[in-house]
Amino acid sequence: MSDVDDYIARFPTDVQPILRGLRQAIRAASPGGDERIRYGMPAIRLDGGCWLHFAGWKNHAGIYPVPGGDEEFEAAIAEYRSAKDTVNLLYSKPMPYELVTRIAEHAARHAAEHERPEHERPEHATPARG
Repeated sequence: MSDVDDYIARFPTDVQPILRGLRQAIRAASPGGDERIRYGMPAIRLDGGCWLHFAGWKNHAGIYPVPGGDEEFEAAIAEYRSAKDTVNLLYSKPMPYELVTRIAEHAARHAAEHERPEHERPEHATPARG
């Protein structure tokens, strides 16, 4: 069992399938992406090198960070956008898994388009040299 499986298993049995569905929807955008617990929540490394996190809460699941997009993308996520870089999905409503995959694809594209050359990255982000 992975750390992410352990994380999901801590939630009520009615929430666990929702979190597994979110995990699967995000992984659909980056099937080979690394997966781990970061900042206390599951995270999946997307194509483009960025991490997309998801977390379960009492009444909703959150996805972080969700970068801004064009007008059409923002309209698609408007009812779920709760902060500049956050999307919240209420358990009481049908889960928009296809939209979650689209969010992950958008985040990966955004990261790839905005990747900085190594010499412009903050020092703490530069890999150690041997």
